[in-house]
Amino acid sequence: MSYSRFAIYYVPPKGALAAFGANWLGWDVEEGTPGCQPDVPGLRDITMTPRKYGFHGTLKPPFRLKDSMTELDLRGAIETLAGSLKPALCEGLELKALGHFLALTPYGETDGLQRVAAACVADLDALRAAPNAAELARRRATGLSPRQEALLMEWGYPYVMEEFRFHLTLSGRLTEPQLRAWTQVLSTRIPALPTPFVVDQIALCGERLDGHFELIQRYTLAG
Repeated sequence: MSYSRFAIYYVPPKGALAAFGANWLGWDVEEGTPGCQPDVPGLRDITMTPRKYGFHGTLKPPFRLKDSMTELDLRGAIETLAGSLKPALCEGLELKALGHFLALTPYGETDGLQRVAAACVADLDALRAAPNAAELARRRATGLSPRQEALLMEWGYPYVMEEFRFHLTLSGRLTEPQLRAWTQVLSTRIPALPTPFVVDQIALCGERLDGHFELIQRYTLAG
């Protein structure tokens, strides 16, 4: 399989939460196949934007490899990184509105998640190609703070390091009435959420030629 971009995600292990996310969004990132989306009016429309990424928490945002780097180079670097990282733990996950979209977000102490994400961004950066003009323009279109602009230029993405907030996306952009309505719908469908919430592995995912992401390999955090 040929991939145009790669990303480092947290992909929930097989179980009730992973199955829910795959079906809710309509794409199973682990299997690389469509999910069995529930027959809920409007669901396909509100999940159109996040669908191609699958149910995941971003650790290192999608990036292109430098011309001098290969997927094997990337796999080796991730294996080394995972071997040095300790798992991250927080109290649990909860459904929240993040701006104009809905997501599962961690609560309690999140320093461990910040640590894992920062390492994924920094330690793998030597393999990342610099963003092109179109990519930079797309990131700047929503308006960036001076710090976010600096992060974009340093790491290729504006919402990393101290601007990072771990989340598992469940919708695209919603209006205030939609946020309230879909929160009610989700609250009746989300399975029991993990307490504590543990990130003890990271996942290399690739963007296929059809634009959808799929899991390539999981790596256990063994530091």
